[in-house]
This record gives sequence, structure tokens and C-alpha cells, in this order.
Amino acid sequence: MTKEERPKAKQLGLVRGLGSWAAVAIVVGTMIGTGIFLKPGEMASVGRSVSVVYAAWIVGGLLSLFGALSFAELGAAIPEAGGQYAYLSKGLSPVWGFLFGWMHSTVGETSSSSSIAAGLARFLSFLIPTIAAPIFTWHIALPFTGKPYDFVFTWAQPTAVAAIVLFTFINYLGVRLGGEVQVALTVLKVAAVVAIVGAGFLFAHGSTAHFHPFWPVSESASTLGAFLAALAAALWAYDGWENLNRVGSEIQNPQRNFPLALAGGTILVTVIYLLFSAVCFYALPFSAVAASQHVASDVVVSIAGHGAAFWVTLAMIVSALGTLNSSILSGARVPYAMGRDGLFFRVTASVHPKFRTPGGALIFQGTLASIMALTGTFEELTSLFVFAAWIFYALSVVAMFRLRRIAPDMPRPYRTWGYPVVPGLFLVGAAALTLNIWIDRPLRSSIGLAIMLSGLLFYRHWKAAKQ
Repeated sequence: MTKEERPKAKQLGLVRGLGSWAAVAIVVGTMIGTGIFLKPGEMASVGRSVSVVYAAWIVGGLLSLFGALSFAELGAAIPEAGGQYAYLSKGLSPVWGFLFGWMHSTVGETSSSSSIAAGLARFLSFLIPTIAAPIFTWHIALPFTGKPYDFVFTWAQPTAVAAIVLFTFINYLGVRLGGEVQVALTVLKVAAVVAIVGAGFLFAHGSTAHFHPFWPVSESASTLGAFLAALAAALWAYDGWENLNRVGSEIQNPQRNFPLALAGGTILVTVIYLLFSAVCFYALPFSAVAASQHVASDVVVSIAGHGAAFWVTLAMIVSALGTLNSSILSGARVPYAMGRDGLFFRVTASVHPKFRTPGGALIFQGTLASIMALTGTFEELTSLFVFAAWIFYALSVVAMFRLRRIAPDMPRPYRTWGYPVVPGLFLVGAAALTLNIWIDRPLRSSIGLAIMLSGLLFYRHWKAAKQ
């Protein structure tokens, strides 16, 4: 019997173990995480006025909704593991699908998980200040910048690594377990945010005078730059609506659950974020919000003292854990899908025979995320992620346009509302955002871009090995 004639062993696949509640929890639970508790302070600092901060929240919410509506069409039509990897491969070409997967597996998901874990460590430092204490500092001279870069290593970095390892292990044990953990953590985190908003408006000795300065001092190019910087921070807080698409092959009734979870979850989160920012500016002066490293805890301190802030910080830790769990759960499906297609490291294609999870991809992802968690702060890691991710969000929407043209008869249980205006506006916003991030943080953005393009060398190797 020749090699070709031998019967092939049945390849283990993933199971559709995520129902409608788990789907919504992945969207909402990923979006509401570290960002809402940390980014309002950064947005106030770079935006310099309440109106700019609110404009960033509103525009960021609309952009995320427009992206979610577009991804709902893609997810319902192509419910496959890997999400954007499948959309780009079918809608543009396999090389674009590969470049997304390469970016996601080496830069995107690793910076996402590591930044979430870094935010978690910052929450813990509110309770245990030693976590933020420096262990050592390196002064690194950078060419063409005129000033050194200070790399500060604290106990927060190894704390972040421990969190990544823990949730990688939980998701290794089964997708249903990961989904159940996600639902529980999402309920707790939404309840915590709603409690802060309610307590702030009912019991804070706030003042509308805290909303000063409401308008920018002057209308100029610097105001536009401030808005785009605040928008980049807001979009990190909103990020997560696309995570559901990566577990497409594990969603039950994807034709119904994709549009429901993506659109409904994004709208819910936008409302929560606008209310949360309002209570921050009501309870604290604008300058205090801009200077805060733990703005949610500071708001609660102003309402009920440090004792209440302790419990709210615990809730924020739970929130970060939920986001980290969702990110790890969905993120590993991209290297799994690529490995299954022979276009990535072979170990990532393995499925655990008992737990039916992509064990190799989870371990690969967790290792890289742990390394990245040791190298940067929350703000640095989030800016790198937003730059890398939004390039491919835009390309995925371009793939949706092209699929409408080259595959008009493809079954589309859901069609993007407002097509082509809504996805077109999303593309314009994504282009402006990524260009501004590259101008604002050229070093990390250029390194990330170089890593993405380096994937072409590996693509040629794996493509040749398949033939």
C-alpha cells in the first residue's frame, strides 16, 4: 500500500461549545476590562478638555460599532476558527491572511494579553504598593531622539506573567470551562461598573464645575492631535468586539449569535463607558482625573473613603481577569488555524485529545505574551496593540467589500447595516488612527511593522513545504 493509499487518521477538531450567553460575554467581557478603569485618566491627560474626551468616546464607540457590524457579516458568513485569518485569506489572498495571523500571533495577541495583565498588576499595586516598586532601571540611549529611554523593571512584570500562565492553563482544560468562567466574570465586572456609576451620581459630593475646562483652549492642529491621541486610548478600552470572530467554529448558531453579540454588546459597552466618564468628571476635578493612575479607585475614595475603594479595586481585578481570560481563549485560535493549514509552527496545530482545546497554540501564545509582559508598561503595550490590530481590522473590512464583488452568491445570513457607507467610514477612521499612532510613537510602531513584514520570509518557507 502506497503512502497515498493509506487511510488518513481523523484529525481532531474543535467543538461548538459556546452558546449565546458565552458569545455576548466574550464581547462585553473583553471590552470592559482594564481600559475603562485606567484609560479615562490618560484620555483626560492627552485630550486636555472634557469635550475632547467625550468626542473620543463617542467617535470610538461609533467606529467600534461600524467595525462590529461589518465583522458580524463576515462572522455569520464564514464561521471559522481564526476569524480574520479566514476572511483575509478568502477575501484578499492567502498571503494577507497569513500576515494577519503572523502579526496576531507575534505582536497583536501577545501585546494584548500582556497589556491586560500589566493593567491587572496596576490594580493589584493599589492594594499592595510593593508591586509597583522598582527592582532595577536601565537607561537606554536611543538614536535620533536626543534623550534616553528608561526601562523600569518592577514586581508588576512577573505578576503579569503569573496571571497569563494561570488563564492559559484554565483555557487548556476546555472551551466550555473557559466560556463558563467568562460569563461569571463578565456579570461581576458589569455589576461593579454599574455600582460605581450609581454610587457616584447618588452619593458623591461632586460639582458640575469639575467639568472645566469643557472646551479646548483653542481650535488648532494641536486640538486635532489631542483628539486622535485620546481616540487611540479610547479604542483600546473598546477593543474586544472582534474577539468573538476568532472562535467562529466554536459558536453555536453563528448566523444568529454573531450579529446579536457583536452589535448588542458594543452598544451596551458604549453607554456604560459614557456614563462612567461622566461620573469620573462629576466626582473629581478634571486635573485630578488627568493625573490619576487608578481613576476608578480615586472616584470611590472621594465618595466613601479608602475602605470602599478596597472592594472596588477587587472588582476591578476581577474585571481584568475576565478580559485576560477572553483574550487568551479567543487569541489562540488564530495560530491554531494557521498551524492546521501548514502555515505556522507545527506545534500550534495540535488539539488536546481529552480537552479538545488547541493546547499547542495556547502554550505558544502564553509564552510570547509572558516575554512581552516583562518588557513594557501598560501604556506602551496598548499603543503597540492598537497600531498593529487596526491595520488588519481595516483590511478585513476591505476583504468584506471584495467578497461582495467576487462571491455575490455566498450565503450571508446577516448583511452589514448601512453598507457601503458604514464600513467606508470605518476604513477612514482606521487609517487616521494608525497614521497618528505611528507619528506619536514611531519607535514601537516601526518595530511592530517590521515584525509583521518579517512574516513574509516564513510564509515563503511554509508555503514551499506544503507543495
